[in-house]
Amino acid sequence: MRYFFSRHVPDARRVLLVESGPRHLIEDILPGLYTQPVNQRVDLFTCFSGLPRGFDTGRGEVFRTHDYQGRAARRRLYSMLRHRGYDILGILCADTPVMAKWKWALAWQVPAKVFILNENCDYFWFDYTQWRTMLHFLLFRAGLTGAEGAATVARLVFAPFVLLYLLGFAAYIHLRRALRT
Repeated sequence: MRYFFSRHVPDARRVLLVESGPRHLIEDILPGLYTQPVNQRVDLFTCFSGLPRGFDTGRGEVFRTHDYQGRAARRRLYSMLRHRGYDILGILCADTPVMAKWKWALAWQVPAKVFILNENCDYFWFDYTQWRTMLHFLLFRAGLTGAEGAATVARLVFAPFVLLYLLGFAAYIHLRRALRT
């Protein structure tokens, strides 16, 4: 999480992409990354087999989750990635729970500027100046925005009262049954 408290965006000479969503999203962003003149390497961390369409093996390497099972293997992976000198770490945050723990562990372990990419290929830099964007992103993922936002909040507010009512009703029924016998 390097550069979280900095607005500085480094040159993207070395990029690590975390493919934590549908493959077609990474395939859509790869051509744009390769056209940048400063990009020398684009590495990919994925849980899928095979290579995404458009991935240049001459300019990048693929790391797979199944190669790093166990605490010791993950520790070696984090150490190796830390020493590779990535400038930018791109995390795909589509509306799927693919590699949820991996992407945040990599964001924490790899010293690079992080950008978040959603399923529409919109992105934002993960730094303190983007707190409004991050808040909206989290609220959207939690279902607290738009037309259903009020209904979700109402369900959250009334859930304890409904639970209390149901517990009280169950206690009343059991007490009534106990008094009859």
